[in-house]
Amino acid sequence: MIARAWHGRVPADKADAYYAYLLRTGLADYAAAPGNRGTFVFRRTEGNVAHFLLTTLWDSVEAIKAFAGEDYERARYYPEDDEYLLEREPHVTHYDVLPAPAPPAA
Repeated sequence: MIARAWHGRVPADKADAYYAYLLRTGLADYAAAPGNRGTFVFRRTEGNVAHFLLTTLWDSVEAIKAFAGEDYERARYYPEDDEYLLEREPHVTHYDVLPAPAPPAA
């Protein structure tokens, strides 16, 4: 399994609207993409900037390429992203997902 991580920054006063926008665009597209195994959305606010970290899990590099294109290390953006994002980070980061022990039962 491969994890794909993307980071973006938006003004803090647009953070809730940006999350709603993500639900309609990128997150919906991830969920519909063959080979996508799930998505995590993390948000952290520092002063007047909200950071979003999206981590998606994929079956393979081929599945990522089917979603993102042949240049799969390039970030994929949508036309209205510029209404929210402070800048467009050009690349994403990929990681191999390794097995880890399960937490102890409660």
